[in-house]
Amino acid sequence: MGNGAQHKRVDTARALRDAGITTLIAFCLFLPLVGFQTTTDIRNNLILVTRWPLLFAVVGIVGLSRLAYSLLIEPWLEQRPFRPPTAAPAWRAYVSKWLVPFAIGFVVVYPAIVIAIGGFGRAVKWIDNFGIQVLIYVMLGWGLNIVVGLAGLLDLGYVAFYAVGAYSYALLAKTFGLAFWILLPLAGILASFWGILLGFPVLRLRGDYLAIVTLAFGEIIRIVIINWVDLTNGYAGITSIPRPTFFGIPFNADDNGFAAVFGLEFSPLYRTIFLYYLILMLALLTAFVTVRLRRLPVGRAWEALREDEIACRSLGINTTNTKLTAFAMGAMFAGFAGSFFAARQGFISPESFTFLESATILSIVVLGGMGSQIGVAIAAVVMIGGTEILRDLEFLKVIFGPTFDATQYRMLLFGFAMVLIMIWRPRGLISTREPSVVLRERKAIAADLVKEGRG
Repeated sequence: MGNGAQHKRVDTARALRDAGITTLIAFCLFLPLVGFQTTTDIRNNLILVTRWPLLFAVVGIVGLSRLAYSLLIEPWLEQRPFRPPTAAPAWRAYVSKWLVPFAIGFVVVYPAIVIAIGGFGRAVKWIDNFGIQVLIYVMLGWGLNIVVGLAGLLDLGYVAFYAVGAYSYALLAKTFGLAFWILLPLAGILASFWGILLGFPVLRLRGDYLAIVTLAFGEIIRIVIINWVDLTNGYAGITSIPRPTFFGIPFNADDNGFAAVFGLEFSPLYRTIFLYYLILMLALLTAFVTVRLRRLPVGRAWEALREDEIACRSLGINTTNTKLTAFAMGAMFAGFAGSFFAARQGFISPESFTFLESATILSIVVLGGMGSQIGVAIAAVVMIGGTEILRDLEFLKVIFGPTFDATQYRMLLFGFAMVLIMIWRPRGLISTREPSVVLRERKAIAADLVKEGRG
């Protein structure tokens, strides 16, 4: 009993010491970032404003989190490998069976639910800023999941294909006046072409070297967009991009507009709902094609490449074609999403295609579980939807001051979420996966039997 109490007392002392050191480091880091803020007065003079309540709240959260980790989470993690395996609870099989049908049904009726709860006025905001925005990143995450999750090729320049799709649609629509439905597949083809161009130079690269080259490719595309002013208009971007129509019927207030043709009162909600179902259709198409490809020989070659490239070559698999098809397919879906983004916004600029977007999409794939379609969708809802919800948390201004904007700390929350997920679920929210080929009995593959991101 004495040894056990002494051991517990030593652990508590160490936890308090670690929490104190972490609190001190957090105070030094956040003092210039959070504690001080520069503003201008009515005379345009620069003044320094202190935000002590916000600083102490952030530092306190960091210190308490470190203390809770040392006292509760760390001992649990140390004992987890020694626990005997237990059977999965019954509710997990029930949830896994009905989660996908329920999720599809929910997103189909989501606009109707929002309109019924908030009315026409608030529905535009929740369908556009929350529904459409989340579905764009779900589609991008599923596209990158082909490259990173299935083929095991670390891609940090995925936003380049997103930009190619957006600028392809914008330039061709404004120059030649082509319709959205003609330019949508064309934008995907052009983005896929650039994916193949990226794939050729990196055929022999793996790991960190592959990540550096793909990161450079993304920055090269962005810099070209900025400096090729005659074509892309540089930093000023491209404006007045044609919007998609409903079988040739535009969503405007004219006599030939959607509302007038169907005898409805004009409202921007109709166009928002149309765009919502359009991106939903594209996202479901991405998921369907990915699932079907995974069961084909090319999909099994992607997964074999992820596990062991040398074994792939010894089995006669053409790793060159396998890598190129992965880059091409992932880039194609990014091109689709980019063309939709340009059509939805009506304006694009290089600021929309920075490295931060690539990092966000990759974070969604990693947090959701590489290779898991459901996990990527859940991570996109949490990360992107959570950012939109932060905009409406007005009670935080009462706690931290009237000038507090929670969206400014989005990346801080992203990093905090990634730390928690990597501690709790090192391989993402959904770490198991269904086998692509089943001989007798279908069983989920455990996370410790796969090696993602080794290509």
